[in-house]
Amino acid sequence: MARVKVPRKSTAIDMTAMCDVAFLLLTFFILSAKPKVQDPVHADIPASTTIQALPENDFSSLLVAEGKVFFSVEGAEVRMETLRGMADQYKIAFTPEEIKQFATVDAVGVSVTYLKTYLAMTPKERSTVAQPGVPVDTTDNNELFWWVKNARKADKLVHNKELKIAIKGDAKEEYPTIAKIIKTLQKQKVNKFGLITSLKTVSK
Repeated sequence: MARVKVPRKSTAIDMTAMCDVAFLLLTFFILSAKPKVQDPVHADIPASTTIQALPENDFSSLLVAEGKVFFSVEGAEVRMETLRGMADQYKIAFTPEEIKQFATVDAVGVSVTYLKTYLAMTPKERSTVAQPGVPVDTTDNNELFWWVKNARKADKLVHNKELKIAIKGDAKEEYPTIAKIIKTLQKQKVNKFGLITSLKTVSK
């Protein structure tokens, strides 16, 4: 008796679930990714063989390049509270709208007396302005001292944590500028701070 041949059929795999998972992961990474902030000036930072991720909260960085110093602090609420502290310190009345605008500013490189004019610009106009840097001096006109001090107070008030501070300096920057920053930090008993470097390959 002849055998009945059963026709072969290809196995069908439903890829709908896998596609859903792939798009969910892609959406998650896009929404949770933090865009890289462009520095106000180019800094050729020194290299290091160790790596440690920068904190996303309770963190302030001081960029040093071309003899200029730029101040930045993470967190919109901390930035706004820091500006309120600077307003009290220098007796400058910032409007609620100006304070909200300051929350979007990644780095400050102008004197506090020029800040109202700077905040009145559009983000595109700010990107074209050559910022002279935050005044750093050993005299009473050391605005960096008050930016750091008020940022530390603001972070303590908002998050009840100690602000971590790091210096991001150009590898060719002259020592006197760095020394002024270190002296400014030590003046308010900040003797522990980090140095931001790039990663280099270990030679075999």
